Formats: sequence, structure tokens, C-alpha cells
Amino acid sequence: LYGPPGCGKTFLIRAAAGESQCLFINITIHDILDMYIGSSEKNLHRIFELARRNRPALVFIDELDALGRSRQQWRSYDLRTLTNQLLLELDSIAADNREIFVVGATNSPWFVDSSLRRPGRFDRVLFVPPPDLEARCEILRLHLRDKPTEAIDYQQLARQMEKFSGADIRATCERATDAVLSEALRTGRPRPLRMSDLLAALKQVRPSTLEWFATAKNYATYSNEGGLYDDVVQFLQKTKW
Repeated sequence: LYGPPGCGKTFLIRAAAGESQCLFINITIHDILDMYIGSSEKNLHRIFELARRNRPALVFIDELDALGRSRQQWRSYDLRTLTNQLLLELDSIAADNREIFVVGATNSPWFVDSSLRRPGRFDRVLFVPPPDLEARCEILRLHLRDKPTEAIDYQQLARQMEKFSGADIRATCERATDAVLSEALRTGRPRPLRMSDLLAALKQVRPSTLEWFATAKNYATYSNEGGLYDDVVQFLQKTKW
């Protein structure tokens, strides 16, 4: 899974793990890296062995570019061998990965080693875009459901959040809530959250997806020989960003 940060890649995997009712193993860079030579590779192997002993299992590698970065970009030989170890765990003669589903997520797919994307490894690449209008309405309702509100037009608000990620929407709701709480502390009169509060907070939050799409557009335009970024191209054409 790849796409701009804050758009729900990790939430999708958590939901998949819950639906599948299998062992869920979340791998981060902190679980693997070790200061001693060879220990990082052993840590990675140990986690995959845990999955093999407890199959069926879903192994989720968050920030895949941190573990599977292109070997040409690593300055350290030790880190290049870590990418080699990941390749071995995914697809080698000794690796019995039946009933093991391995998923990776990254904000920077252009940094992932190309060998990881061949068939038998991460051969299905899915683009997770920012939420559409309907999803933005639901995210707003989710973040405001436990707060006292008054006359909130979710459709109007969501239309003004076209380029917002889920994290940006959450930040807008939190800013508006903080402003109302500050006012209540100052005046001593609590009141519900209003549409005007959210619109005011909206002016203070800049979409975090803009920078990602600026970078992704360059790769989709000039480094898309294998069609990896076709979904990004179609999304940009459809939304006219």
C-alpha cells in the first residue's frame, strides 16, 4: 500500500487483520535495527519464524522503505544486507510462507528496492488516495460524534476539505474544539461546537497531501516505465490537482 501520509493505510491493515482473525504481527524499524552487526537480520528472521509457527498470520511491515530501501541508496553495507534478508524471508528455498500474508505500507514507494516488487514478493501495489467526499463526511462525523455540536453542515464542510487527508480532518476538528474550550475557560460559559468554529479552524490547516503529490507527480511523469504509478496519474487527471 502506498499513498500520502494520514490517509488510512495502517487502518486498512488493522481492519484486515481483525476480519481475518489470524495472528497479526506489526513490524517497525525499531523492532529490527540493532547496533551489533548481524543482529538486525536475526531480529527480522525471528519475527518471520514466529509467523511460520503460528500460521495463518498477517505480517505488516510499516514504512517499508525503511527496511526495504533500494540497495543502491544505502550507504552502509550492514543496511544493504538487511534488505537482502527481507528478500530471503519473502521468497527463498528455505522460506515456507504458506498461509502467511505479508503487507507493506509506505509513503515513499520510489525508495523501495525494485526487487521487492517482483511476483512472489510485493507483487500487488495498491494506491491509497485521500478520502473522497463521502469518506470525508464520515471522518468528520467520527471525530465529532462525542462532542456537543450545533448546526453542523457536514457536506458543506467536507466539500471545502477536498485535498485533506484523514489526519488533516482530525487536526481541523481538534483545532476547533480547542478554540471553543479556550473561549469557555475565558468566559466561564461553555457552548457547543458550531459550524463557524470549524470553518475558522479550516483556514488554519493546510492540506498535508500537497507536498506528497508534488513529489509523486514527478515520479509518475518521468519514472513510470513499469506503470507503477498509473493510479496516481489517473487520480491527478480525475481530480485536476
